[in-house]
Amino acid sequence: MVLGGGSTIGLGKAIALTTGMPVLAVPTTYSGSEMTWVQGFTEGGRKRTQFDPKMLPKTVIYDPELTLGLPALISAASGMNAIAHCVEALYAKEANPIVSLMAEEGIRALAAALPAIVKNPGDLEARGEALYGAWLAGVTLGTVGMALHHKLCHTLGGTWNLPHAETHAIVLPHAARYNRDAAPEAMARIARALGTQDAPTGLYDLEVKLGLKMTLSELGMPAEGLARAADLATQSPYPNPAPVERSAVRALLEAAYTGRRPI
Repeated sequence: MVLGGGSTIGLGKAIALTTGMPVLAVPTTYSGSEMTWVQGFTEGGRKRTQFDPKMLPKTVIYDPELTLGLPALISAASGMNAIAHCVEALYAKEANPIVSLMAEEGIRALAAALPAIVKNPGDLEARGEALYGAWLAGVTLGTVGMALHHKLCHTLGGTWNLPHAETHAIVLPHAARYNRDAAPEAMARIARALGTQDAPTGLYDLEVKLGLKMTLSELGMPAEGLARAADLATQSPYPNPAPVERSAVRALLEAAYTGRRPI
């Protein structure tokens, strides 16, 4: 049995991969890792992903009472990480109508629950709604592929050791802005789930409301590393609706570094 957040569950997956033992996962954050057969690992300053059905937990138990001690801001960042899974599922290369329904519902559930959790960390109903959204996010991530947002976060986290959930939260509105014109149906679904007119600014404004850090510089990302991050992210890009071009990716990273609203 593994009890904890995404890193703990990832360790359980690694043990399952090497031993063949089944995993019973009890998540205490909102990453959704418990519903995927994906694992990220860092080696030589690079974060890589591996996929194997052996890593998919056999049983998952969700108990909102176990998340009551999770600090509000960590809850919010973890929830935005889950929303990122849903966002990318909507425009993934392998996207399909059923997963899109689940992804939109996941965004809606998390966008409703996270402000309530920040306002009152003891709100058990909101905690349960967030776990529901996390489950949906994990299923979507485990069913379809990833795109530019995840590639950037893997690059930033693996090379500069930036915190996982916070990095996802900061990059997400800017990655959505990058893909907005190339994925109009996905953006319409995201905006609808958020109750806003525009997906990228809706994601940004939600994070401001949650009180999250909004700049990569606050996480310790060095300004001189942005160029290298753009190089690394474009060397072997994930499939993405908008063309992955080095200059455009560099501009995306600059926007995330300074935290300007993606209008």
